[in-house]
Amino acid sequence: MSFAVLRSLQDWSARFDSEQRTVVTVGNFDGIHVGHQKILKMVMARAQETATKSVVVTFDPHPFRLLRPDQAPRMIQTLDQRLLGFETMGLNAALVLHFDLDFSKIPAADFMQHILVDGLRAQSIMVGENFRFGYRGTGTVAMLEEFAAGAGFQVVSIPALEVAGQIVSSTGIRNAVSSGEMEQAALWLGRPFALTGEIRTGAGRGRTILFPTLNLVAEQELQPAIGVYATESILAGKSFFSVTNVGRRPTFDGRDITVESHLFDFSEILTFGRMELRFHKRLRGEQKFESVQDLRAQIARDIAAAQEYFEAKKNLKH
Repeated sequence: MSFAVLRSLQDWSARFDSEQRTVVTVGNFDGIHVGHQKILKMVMARAQETATKSVVVTFDPHPFRLLRPDQAPRMIQTLDQRLLGFETMGLNAALVLHFDLDFSKIPAADFMQHILVDGLRAQSIMVGENFRFGYRGTGTVAMLEEFAAGAGFQVVSIPALEVAGQIVSSTGIRNAVSSGEMEQAALWLGRPFALTGEIRTGAGRGRTILFPTLNLVAEQELQPAIGVYATESILAGKSFFSVTNVGRRPTFDGRDITVESHLFDFSEILTFGRMELRFHKRLRGEQKFESVQDLRAQIARDIAAAQEYFEAKKNLKH
């Protein structure tokens, strides 16, 4: 069966047999980092062993957006990216629950009974050891385990994953990206941090006096620190190494933050279309130059630095 995205328990019951048992995990899974991947792989393995469905329950929007808007995180991924990530990993289904004021008031006991037991007919629940749920986060793993004893399902509590002595978390990844520490973010994500979105027409300076660029209008809330990066640009499934400036173009007295990429070995003129931009390494901060000639000379050095970086990475693989 192909990957299914359901938006309510009513959708779930319409799609699946009422006797269908599941292995479930619950969370926001922003970024689907290596810690999330560990849990999701365990869910899929258990589902395969028990001939059940592997299911991830997630929320939209992030609960903090409603409950603590001043503390709401800038999301690493869009919902569509998360869903694609679940599908790519091989899960059977995602249940996306709309988090609104009514949902926030569901008691922990009702969440367990109505969603996990009655709705999804969970055989196993796999969650991180600090998992909280229900009204004001009163539900804990201990409560879930106690409830499970009489409800006929198993609870597996999974410790947080450590990489190089540090606990992997979406918060840590956000901090790394916001600081321009793209290699650290990639270590925790298991892949480079990426922006996706639509190409738009820029001021045209790149093609006439500097280097031709593609301007990306990113969909993600989280964006890298202002600066120049060695990147990889994906267009229609084709990959091009590139150098990208995230910033305000102070040499031209710019104010809005833009994302502009110069692709190597690429000569097409594109004014629209989708692009994915993978950030590998921050080369430098953004600078204001005295002249366009000085800026052009620095961009040439940036291109050379990015090419050297990718060449070194290629040699490490061999």
